[in-house]
Amino acid sequence: MDNKLLNPLTLAYMGDAVLDQHVREYIVLKLKAKPNRLHQEAKRYVSAKSQAETLEFLMENNWFTESEQDIVRRGRNAKSYTKAKNTDIQTYRKSSGLEAVIGFLYLEKEHERLTSLLECIVKNVDER
Repeated sequence: MDNKLLNPLTLAYMGDAVLDQHVREYIVLKLKAKPNRLHQEAKRYVSAKSQAETLEFLMENNWFTESEQDIVRRGRNAKSYTKAKNTDIQTYRKSSGLEAVIGFLYLEKEHERLTSLLECIVKNVDER
């Protein structure tokens, strides 16, 4: 199956889970804290606002390949029938674009590129 043909919101659904798992592992090993503290810290990385800011940073620095940019664009432009929680629609769409490319890289088993992206996301948030 060609994963590029999947619905971009399906890719974003997958990407959300992959990013969440990566962030959870990172903060558990970093903080060794109780679950409530871990949850508060995780929100810094996985909130729509944080993801949108990270996407803007990556786009400004030409991080994505041309085909990855297409996935981001499709994810950003996808019509979601769910309401964005605690954010505006533009921020929500940007975060969906980032999640879509994460999901795509995961499904394509592009582990090296995916790991590089996830590490860049964490580093970007840590430096803010």
